[in-house]
Amino acid sequence: MTLGRGQPSEGGLPAPAPEPVDAADRTRVGVDEWVAEAEQRRAAQTGLSGMVVRVWERIPAPGRLAILIGPFAIFPFITSQGNLYRYGLITIIYALLALGLNIVVGFAGLLDLGYVAFFGVGAYLYGIMASGHSGHHLQAEIAIPIVVVSTGLLGLLLGLTSWRLLGDYLAIVTLFFLQAFVIFVNNANGGLNDFSYPFVGKVDLTGGANGLDQIDPFNLFGYHITTTKGYYFFTLISLILLMTMLYFVNGSRTGRAWRALREDPLAAEVMSVPVNRLKLLAFMFGAATAGFSGTIYGAVQSGAFPGDYDVGLLITIYAIVILGGLGSIGGVVIGALVVNGAPELLRSSANARFLFYGVLVLALLVAMKPWYKPVIVLLGTIAFGFAVHGIASAVWSRGTAGHIEGGGQFGRGLEHWVLLPRHTQSIAGWAYFALIVAALVLTMLHGWQRLLALIPTLYLASFVWENKLVEQVSGATRLILLGALLVVIMNVRPSGIFGTARVEIV
Repeated sequence: MTLGRGQPSEGGLPAPAPEPVDAADRTRVGVDEWVAEAEQRRAAQTGLSGMVVRVWERIPAPGRLAILIGPFAIFPFITSQGNLYRYGLITIIYALLALGLNIVVGFAGLLDLGYVAFFGVGAYLYGIMASGHSGHHLQAEIAIPIVVVSTGLLGLLLGLTSWRLLGDYLAIVTLFFLQAFVIFVNNANGGLNDFSYPFVGKVDLTGGANGLDQIDPFNLFGYHITTTKGYYFFTLISLILLMTMLYFVNGSRTGRAWRALREDPLAAEVMSVPVNRLKLLAFMFGAATAGFSGTIYGAVQSGAFPGDYDVGLLITIYAIVILGGLGSIGGVVIGALVVNGAPELLRSSANARFLFYGVLVLALLVAMKPWYKPVIVLLGTIAFGFAVHGIASAVWSRGTAGHIEGGGQFGRGLEHWVLLPRHTQSIAGWAYFALIVAALVLTMLHGWQRLLALIPTLYLASFVWENKLVEQVSGATRLILLGALLVVIMNVRPSGIFGTARVEIV
């Protein structure tokens, strides 16, 4: 029997009254909840990050492009040739590659793990048409369109697999394509092995493991690009044109259809969106962009080598796209700048030191709320360090006998705060182990216990950095710091720097 309100249950006790439905949780008929809460979400964008987002959204598209590209246009005039290549040209090439991947992954939502193979196809194909290795010297205005069309058609063939494959299955097939490409270029030197091509016989097509060398510089309508600055501006202009084109494509019917495909392929197909055709189009656009980027990279390097087109590069380009924000056109530029620029800056111990302590402070400010908690931790860590250094100076003179090389004023200040033993090999190793244990202990503490335990842990991290990690700054330490930087940024902006959070109705 159904019990009414206040009626006794089988045990003779009154049944509990139903919980009242709060007005905020009550479903309102005829009202779009997402639209109704728009003002609340906008009001929630407080603080510095919210202000930056609001200002950025008010700037018109040409102004955003000028803000992103302006520093790149000035950079060649204020730096050396070597820095222009490492920090400038490679960053722009990465941004070009990320734009192409963004079409496939960010716009259409297709998980393509074979993307870097198109980059390699572009470099090798251009080298076959214009290099001393092949003996052909086709001009760039003819070779580049052939490469772009060829890689686009190759993307079409690979995209045919996406008709029936989605998600992880598509990723496996495309990753196999990348590995097949690497195996092919390592073995397609028919003049040195038993491999024979139809109609042409044994031909050293790719140079095998040694790569394809002597690729010609660009010869565009008689104008030869032979300097790093020339390639830099050519690549920068190409990036601007591609960003402009994608901006208009993103606002077109095709761009809206790609976004619908990314969010829900089944719903898009029900709404008469040509899903399969859009998948092929995304693969073709992405592959053509990667092929074009490959021609530039091949000409700059004067060669194409199998080791340049592996999974490591694929991870780098994916990191750029995810960091910048899936579907964001301008975000890939900032992502490329962070992913390529940060490791290069970390080659110097002085730069790495500033970045290390900067990441620590930024992580505290982001992760700890309200504002007074990170202030307490920072001031407490500084006081704790001076106290430890003062005690060590009185009872353990060897613990403060070391010096920081090339640290400037900041390094000299650290010498009076962090312990620098004369012989650090053994103690630094044990401190590294203790830091890992301390980090694990922190995860089990809560409230003020964690806050107080964080102070000696941060000081221990500074000790390990100055006595062990800074010595390996050009190796594993760079990867550790880059990973920490990416974790902090993605915690601040989980959807990417310029990404838009996805809306899921549950």
